[in-house]
This record gives sequence, C-alpha cells and structure tokens, in this order.
Amino acid sequence: MAAAESSSKQAHIITGFPRRAMSWQRELANAFTRNDDLIESLGLDPALVAPASATAEFPVRVPRGFAARMRPGDVNDPLLRQVLPDNREDVHAVGFESDPVGDLDSRRAPGVLHKYRGRVLLIATGACAVNCRYCFRRHFPYNRDTAARQGWRDALAYIAATPDAREIILSGGDPLVLATSRLRELSSGLDVIAHVRRLRIHSRVPVVLPERIDESLLDWLGGLRQRAVLVIHCNHPNEVDESVVRALRAIQSAGVTVFNQTVLLRGINDSLEVQTRLAETLFDSGVIPYYLHLLDRVQGAAHFEVADPHARALYQAMRRDLPGYLLPRLVREIPGAPFKVPVL
Repeated sequence: MAAAESSSKQAHIITGFPRRAMSWQRELANAFTRNDDLIESLGLDPALVAPASATAEFPVRVPRGFAARMRPGDVNDPLLRQVLPDNREDVHAVGFESDPVGDLDSRRAPGVLHKYRGRVLLIATGACAVNCRYCFRRHFPYNRDTAARQGWRDALAYIAATPDAREIILSGGDPLVLATSRLRELSSGLDVIAHVRRLRIHSRVPVVLPERIDESLLDWLGGLRQRAVLVIHCNHPNEVDESVVRALRAIQSAGVTVFNQTVLLRGINDSLEVQTRLAETLFDSGVIPYYLHLLDRVQGAAHFEVADPHARALYQAMRRDLPGYLLPRLVREIPGAPFKVPVL
C-alpha cells in the first residue's frame, strides 16, 4: 500500500483536498430529481416542465453543484439543455432505437460486453450522478444486467477465460458512483488475471460531482497493478470550474492518464468557438481530447442530432484552428463494426 499512500499524500499537497473524506454521497443524494425544482432554482418559466411521460422511464438527476454552473434565467444554457427533460423525447423518430450501438448483441455474461478485440467492457452499475437526456443507454435493462452483482463473479470468470481481454473498460451507468470498496473488489479479482494490463474507466463523475474524487478513491487508483486510464465525458467548457480542475489534477497525481470524449449536440456545442474553447480548457487541466462522437441514435434524443454535413464542416474548421494534439477524433459507433468508425 506504500505506493497508494504516497499518491494520496501527493494529491493532497497538489489539490488542497482536506484529509477527511468529503461527503460525495450526501451531494449525490441531494441532487435535483424533479425538473420543476430545477427550473424553479434557475428562475425559469414553470411552463418548461415536461410531461411526466418524458421522465417516467428516464428520471431527472442533476447534482446541485453542476446546476450551480448554469446561467440563471437562461433557458438555452448549454448545461441545462443537456439535462432538462423535453417533450420531444416522446416523439418516435425514424432510425432511432432503444439499443443504438448493439450492446445487447455483444453481451457475453451479466453486465459483460465484448465488442472489440483486446477489450472487454463491464456495465458496472446502472446508477449515474447525472442523467443526460441524450444518453445512449437510457433504455438499457440495468435491473437485470450489471457486472458488480455477486462480487463481480461472472465478469471475472469471463475475463479469466478470455486471454484476449488485455484491457478492461468500466462503464455504466457510471462506475465511480460505486463505493470504493466495490471497486477494490474488482481490482483484487483482476490482480490474479495476468493477461489484464490496463483498467480504463469511463466516467462523467469528475465533471458533475467532483466531490467524489476523495482520498479513498485516489488511494485505490494509485495502488492499481494495471495501468489506469480515465476517460471523462465533458461536452462544454462551462462544465469546468475550479472544483473540476482540482479533481482532475488529483486523479493525474495518482498516476492516471486522463482523456476526454465529447458528444456533438445540436445547439449546445456544435460551433467552432465552443469546441476550440473546450479542447483548450481541458488541456489546461491536463486532459487530452480523445473522441468527438456523433450522437448515438437512441430513441428520445433525435432533437440533439447534428447533421453529418454540419459535423464534417465543423471538424474541418477545428483542424484549421487547433494543433493536432488538441484535435479529438470525429467518430460514430456502428453496431457490429470492429472499431469506432472515423467520420472523415
């Protein structure tokens, strides 16, 4: 544990985090779970409240710290538009599906997806710190299909029997809403599987709930046998405040490589100014731009889609304005394809 203790102490020195654990669970429990409460807190017109049908299957969840970064009185705030239910979610759009990326066809065990060579993805939990309205897994059957059940037993058995599984990807939901003790259960099981070399974590938590990046989590990250990679999900530069920067720096101080992936969203981040500022803001925080995803065509999210011609023109402009190391890859996911498919 010496390495973990050292990384934790280093994180404390760099970030100024208190030595006592911060109550991220309290922050999560106190999140907005009603869209009328969120609207009222921002001083917006109550008429914006979407019908109950829009939230029956996919409820509202917005941490108050994330909501505090929104502009009061602005219905077009780019952070608000990502999380506020919309009556257009009830419109059945042609070409939009409940499983747009073929997750269920790639299922190999409870909560275990194997799509790409060398990588196995675990649906760690169905819980998230924030419910983004464009989420491609908003219809996923989490109630019967998560990998953390039974102490990760089925997932670890599949990984052990799959020599090609050199990298394990933790996804969800959001794996970082699990207690650190549950994450330790998984990494302890992976430690005895020699062919596993990397643990990649996909999470929006450092952006929407930076309080979660506490010393317990940093100890775990710093003590991993596998090389640790974190892919955060940040769509707009306004999502990054001082608390997020501190959390990202602390994660890096634990020896974790941090990337970002963004979803291209109509009217939210589909401009050169926003994409350029996002790339530079993230890089200033030590985060490497990784993917710019075209929207996964999940039912209920058609109003977020950016047309291909606009996406291509925007990306060409980004190529002109950004150095190569700040340019994410413009991709889309196609069910059955052996990799994320480049758009250009």
